[in-house]
Amino acid sequence: MRKICFYPLILSYLILGVSSSALLGDPIPKAKNKLNVLLITIDTLRADRLSCYGSQHPETPNIDDLAERGVLFSRAFANTSTTLPSHANILLGTTPNYHGVHENLNFIVSAELLTLAEHLKNYGYATGAFVGAYPLDSRFGLSQGFEIYDDDYSRTHTVTLSNLERNAEAVIKGALEWLEGRRSPWFLWIHCWDPHIPYEPPEPFKTQYKEHLYEGEVAYVDLALGKLLDLLKENSLFDSTLIIFTGDHGESLGEHGEKTHGFFAYNSSTWIPLIISQPATVSGSVGHYVSHIDIFPTVCDVLGIEKPSFLQGISLHPALQGMKLPERPIYFESLYPCYSRGWAPLRGFILDKKKFISSPIPELYDLDHDFDELNNLAEQEKITELSSQLKKIMDDLTPAEKIDAAPKVDREAREKLASLGYISSVQFSQKKNFGIQDDVKILLPYINKTEEAWELHKEGKPEAGIKLLKEIIQERKNIDLAYKILAFIYRDKGNTKEAIVILEQGLKALPSNYEIFIEYMQLLTSDQQYDKVISSFEKIWIREAEYDPAIWNNLGVAYFKKGNFEEAIKAYKMGLSLDDKLPKLNNNLANAYLSSGLQSKNSSFFSRSFEYFKKAIELDPEYAAPYYGLGHAYSQAGNREGAIYCWKKALEVDSNFRKALFALAMAYLNTGEKAKAFDILSNYKKQYYHLMSPVEREKLDALLEKSQK
Repeated sequence: MRKICFYPLILSYLILGVSSSALLGDPIPKAKNKLNVLLITIDTLRADRLSCYGSQHPETPNIDDLAERGVLFSRAFANTSTTLPSHANILLGTTPNYHGVHENLNFIVSAELLTLAEHLKNYGYATGAFVGAYPLDSRFGLSQGFEIYDDDYSRTHTVTLSNLERNAEAVIKGALEWLEGRRSPWFLWIHCWDPHIPYEPPEPFKTQYKEHLYEGEVAYVDLALGKLLDLLKENSLFDSTLIIFTGDHGESLGEHGEKTHGFFAYNSSTWIPLIISQPATVSGSVGHYVSHIDIFPTVCDVLGIEKPSFLQGISLHPALQGMKLPERPIYFESLYPCYSRGWAPLRGFILDKKKFISSPIPELYDLDHDFDELNNLAEQEKITELSSQLKKIMDDLTPAEKIDAAPKVDREAREKLASLGYISSVQFSQKKNFGIQDDVKILLPYINKTEEAWELHKEGKPEAGIKLLKEIIQERKNIDLAYKILAFIYRDKGNTKEAIVILEQGLKALPSNYEIFIEYMQLLTSDQQYDKVISSFEKIWIREAEYDPAIWNNLGVAYFKKGNFEEAIKAYKMGLSLDDKLPKLNNNLANAYLSSGLQSKNSSFFSRSFEYFKKAIELDPEYAAPYYGLGHAYSQAGNREGAIYCWKKALEVDSNFRKALFALAMAYLNTGEKAKAFDILSNYKKQYYHLMSPVEREKLDALLEKSQK
């Protein structure tokens, strides 16, 4: 019932976004200050890489201009160090202790929670969001309250980075189109992903910042934001808009031994920029320690609307007017390693410019004199008191009835997040007591070594990489990436047998590890060990099978290859019940229905194959396989024109689709168009003759001869 705040509403009305006053015929409540609200979040943005925060490299003139119009908070902090929980903190005004979202992969924002967008919508605001990358996909729950939530990423049969993110210009273009002709008041959230790994800025920034590509990404985002700020100027919107600019978290860039973010919670990954601009604000800089959860209550106070009672931050409105803010603890956490690998949790708080980090090796820093956190002041006699203080802070932030941020994410999400650098096994350790050996500071170097081993392999030194990985496994048997990368190297060397042995060793050491299990299943499938795929599925139950379609797809492929179409259909349908928008699964199910229909002479199965082939094509028009399968189905139904059309489409999409090329040649040969058949078969011979067995060559030569008669 948590969406009930100050409104006398029942939960169902709130979920529908309808206020009680509207239901009773009363006017929708209005904000006292009828300002538009613009929230800009830049992913992975260090404050010290903006020139308004003192950076000399790069220069960020557009963001600087925004800072000159508003108030710059020089000591703003993220409460978490990964994308989804940080944005949950911002849009919900609470910490993960309340909303339950602790990292990117394993959580979904609960529908019972009231977002800033829903709150403003209750006051008559039009709401729009335009996000730059998949970790903020609508499936993760932050779309609540937005009339338009633009996360339009194509779902293809392959996972590539181009599917996973859009550059800042594309995001802002969509936002500007939404703003065109928009009547006030409106709430617009723009999220730009670009500074996140991989650092690939467009030209001229790629060349200009070739030695500092991260800075090049920041400079590019600043340029892209110029179009948005120009529109605000041209339409006098600065006079009617509350603008909040921030980063979701920072980037370590090697500091403290962390290459990117998500493991530690040092200032390199939690200190973020925060600039707030509103009409008639006297510009300046504020040194108070503030955090993301303060944004929601600040918006409420600036607009003159009620603050929901559950908010855990404080309003920064007094600071915008030159007044002091009260001292209070700022809670933070970094639990990605805990939830993904079962490492020790990392939590802490900042108070009176002191920062306490709770972990098996505790840390205490004086941020006033050591903002880079180089001198650990933790003494044993202080730790007990600080730990008790942290426990009280967490207790105060945790509701009596915990909110369920259901850990249910499909394989597509896993693949995409893994491609973005979030490799997670969804294996949360149930350990209650952690030792020094479980500390992130002790374990992260092993992850760095696994990456070093992979780099050695890519540099043409696979044996050196193998040696390093074996040393890691010998020393620490619970480093999942060591098994996975070692198997990758053996696979790349053509030693599939050894790769499978390594993954089996990994499963023995980490029996519930998803990442090892899914790679093991896929490797067995590619090695045509279908019986072992089926037996492994039966012997090793992974909880992800309850919501991961990839596991069921692998099982379906194994049954299909063994000719057990009935069980294959069951497995594929189970996968599609978890996610029905996966092109490959739809295509595989279509093939299973087609094969089953042909085998059993069951016309209903045969008919269903058309449905799923077409669904796969609809989901991904650039996927050649379903065109080929649909052509085969048309051919079996006696519709050769339809078959020829589909096989041509398959070749348009993938000119190297060998099966479609041969099928097209045979279709022309069977319809008497021998010249066309000869041309295609000649081309086929030119491309594939060297790959064919003697029997296949003999058959092809006979067909060529037949097409000339």
